[in-house]
Amino acid sequence: MMGVVRNKVIFCEGGSKSLDFQLINNRVLSNNITIIPVGGKFNFSLFIQAYFYIDKKKNDENNKKQNNEENQKVTKKYIIFRDRDFDIEPTSENKLLQIDKLGNRAFLSHRTCIENYLLDPELIHQYWITKYEEQLENPISKWGHKDSPGVDKITQWIEEAAKNLQDYQAVRWALGNLCQLSASRKHLDTSWTKDTIPDSLDLSHCKSQALSLIHDFKNTVAEVTIDKFEESLYRYLQLFNQQEFWQQKHYLIWFNGKDIYKAMHKISQDKTRPYKSYISMDKFSKWAVNNIDITQHPDLIELRNKIEQL
Repeated sequence: MMGVVRNKVIFCEGGSKSLDFQLINNRVLSNNITIIPVGGKFNFSLFIQAYFYIDKKKNDENNKKQNNEENQKVTKKYIIFRDRDFDIEPTSENKLLQIDKLGNRAFLSHRTCIENYLLDPELIHQYWITKYEEQLENPISKWGHKDSPGVDKITQWIEEAAKNLQDYQAVRWALGNLCQLSASRKHLDTSWTKDTIPDSLDLSHCKSQALSLIHDFKNTVAEVTIDKFEESLYRYLQLFNQQEFWQQKHYLIWFNGKDIYKAMHKISQDKTRPYKSYISMDKFSKWAVNNIDITQHPDLIELRNKIEQL
């Protein structure tokens, strides 16, 4: 898929073997789209600029060889899709989200990350029984688990892992709130004019402008306070402690799916538990991205529609 660069592009997180790439490629993608994985989420802006710069250079070289109007068009039909993480709270409506600073072509998942979509007890149960049946038919299979314990026990496994993470996720959300303050992302500028030099280059004038920058920087950074962290933490602790939050399984939307995976693994390592034959969620995920029903997730259907509309 990555070897052919088409006129429409979707940029995603991770590499070509990441769950993000695999989910889009196997379950969401429509025809004539190129998927470009960019690594970490902070790479998007620079990566896209570099991608289109290289793309333009290739077109310019082609134009020198042949006068083809189609070659003169630089690929700019693209969208960005990435995990929501702790950057913005989910809405009550299951839809793609956006952050203003990313522009109107960047969309965030409704659930925290791709792993959250795979935390479906029915899907895990289906994987479990499929692998167990394959093992019965093939004695040399490396599948080393008993039959699935059933959807109810798998649901309990996921929920117990999430409950163990309750306070940790509240802290992560509180820190995420601080990260969203403009102050926490502000850096100290080294110039007070943009794309030009100042009208006055006199030392006293330059020093005066510099002191003004320092003053503004100190005031904005001061917005990041322990009190604001405590206030946010209390709010999330209250939210995650509500009965409705657990009854409606909102932890599948709010909590980080990668963290839930790790907590599930930790439970599986407890030798004192009555049911010891837990599966590997990492191995499950590689199967699940090819078998998930995205029609259960309106935001993923919305993503497919946006890709088709490019």
